[in-house]
Amino acid sequence: MLLRIKNKIIKFILLVPILFNLSGCVYLVVGGIGALGGYIVSPDTVEGVTETGSLEVWDAAVDVISIVGVITEKEKDSGIIKAKVGRTNVTVNIMPITSSASKVSVKARKTFLPKISLAQEIYVKIMSKVAE
Repeated sequence: MLLRIKNKIIKFILLVPILFNLSGCVYLVVGGIGALGGYIVSPDTVEGVTETGSLEVWDAAVDVISIVGVITEKEKDSGIIKAKVGRTNVTVNIMPITSSASKVSVKARKTFLPKISLAQEIYVKIMSKVAE
C-alpha cells in the first residue's frame, strides 16, 4: 500500500513540469515537404518563408482560396486575404521580406477553436501553386 502511494507521488512530481511546459503557446517546426521547405505550426497558424516575390505569392493565394472557399476581403497593399472555407474563418497574410522572398502565414479558426489541419492544407496548396 505504501509502495503504491510512493509510486503515484513520484509520477505526479515527474508529470507536473511536463504539463507546465505544454501549457501555453506550443510551436512545432515541421520538416520539409518536397520542394516546399519547412514551416512553423502554432496553435492556429501555419507560416513559412518562400523565395518568391509577394506578388506571385498573392496571385497563388487568391487562386487557391477562390477554389477552396469564398473570399470575403482582399487587401493587396497590406497582403491580407480573409475567407470562409465551410464554416471556418481563414486569414492569409503575405509579407514581403525582400524583393524576392515572402513570408506566408495561414490562420484558420472555427468559432473559438483552431483548425490547424485546414490551415496546413491551405498553406501547402499555396506553396505548391507557387512552386509551379
